[in-house]
Amino acid sequence: MPGRWIELLITYDALEAEMIKDLLESGGIEVEIRSAKVTPYPVNIGKMGEVKVLVKEEDRTAAEEMMKDRQENRTAGDRDDGFQPE
Repeated sequence: MPGRWIELLITYDALEAEMIKDLLESGGIEVEIRSAKVTPYPVNIGKMGEVKVLVKEEDRTAAEEMMKDRQENRTAGDRDDGFQPE
């Protein structure tokens, strides 16, 4: 079924979910964020704290590649500001 939404990842941080959404949308991938949050207060206990990032099934591979690149860039420790640790 084309256009079916699938779960790309689950996080417990709404800000992280929004940043991931921005990243994927900048690459032309449609994104939906869903959560079971029913209170304005931060809740991160079990399923009530889950924030799901969803993409269309046909975009799954591209989204996973973008997420892989993001993770590699975060763990590589590369800096663009010329900083050299001593």
